[in-house]
Amino acid sequence: MESLLFTIYALATCGAALGVVLSQNVARMAFWLVVSLGCVAGLFFMLNADFVGATQLLIYVGGTVVLLIFGVMLTASGPFNTIKSEPAEMIQAGVIGIALLAILIPTVTSVDWVGNRETLSHAGVKSPSGEFNQQGEGGTSRHIGAALLGVRVDQADASAPSEAHEHHEADHDHGHEHAHGEEAHSHAAHDHAHAQVSETNQASGYLLPFEIISVHLLVVLIGASYLARAKRRVEQPTS
Repeated sequence: MESLLFTIYALATCGAALGVVLSQNVARMAFWLVVSLGCVAGLFFMLNADFVGATQLLIYVGGTVVLLIFGVMLTASGPFNTIKSEPAEMIQAGVIGIALLAILIPTVTSVDWVGNRETLSHAGVKSPSGEFNQQGEGGTSRHIGAALLGVRVDQADASAPSEAHEHHEADHDHGHEHAHGEEAHSHAAHDHAHAQVSETNQASGYLLPFEIISVHLLVVLIGASYLARAKRRVEQPTS
């Protein structure tokens, strides 16, 4: 399954990169660039580099490319101009691409992929909490997805040992108490504190709907910008 996903992401990345290079329309170039950078983020997620993948999506896809699209759509005074490359520029780009490919091929073939795969399958990935998780359990992507839904798994994991310790100390103190009323009051206070912690960890469940609404507003803004552009007549060449 991992090999299939890697093949899909790699082919999509290369295909979208070719679309950026071969396209002659600036808006289409930006679209293919979004696809290419998004697939690169998918490769980072597969490598358990969740922070790098999220940064790739937020900064490059969500910031730079969207800014490029807005700049093109809002500053264009007429129809989008097509970009035509000269033959000399195409030859120069081909030579640079072949030279880069000649450098990358020996690097890729010199790596023992089979041996490294067996080593990683037995080693696992070290989580931020200090424990070792299998690769199938995910690194931090599960925490990021849960945080989008408003559930802070990291805070729950951090508060669980302290709550267990407080509960153990409370039980130890209750063993020396003789008044049943004070013991019941202490248990009620502990349950109330635990409910407050759980409510705090799960109270911000509106982040994902907010992100979805922001994407919808972005689409509406792009459509409004396109419709508000001044309609200019294309001059027909006189014969």
